[in-house]
Amino acid sequence: MAAYVIADIEVTDAARYEEYKKLAAPTVVAYGGRYVVRGGAAEVLEGPWLPGRIVVLEFASAERAKEWYTSDIYKSVREIRHASANSKLILVEGI
Repeated sequence: MAAYVIADIEVTDAARYEEYKKLAAPTVVAYGGRYVVRGGAAEVLEGPWLPGRIVVLEFASAERAKEWYTSDIYKSVREIRHASANSKLILVEGI
């Protein structure tokens, strides 16, 4: 079953975050993932949510998404995101 990593990101250091974007993409591909949404315009339809930069990644399974997230190749890249943005991420299984 497909699984999706959904991130709501508030960029705090734009230059450093650009570095993160360049380094993160190859790690996603290495684990068979793909970007479904990568920072497009977002419009709130209900509720008080004020999203920042929305990113949606698709993986073949939740297990594969977790392997990517905890991988050695993503660890140092993830640290750059932590230093350049405030992030909220969830993993959700799809159909």
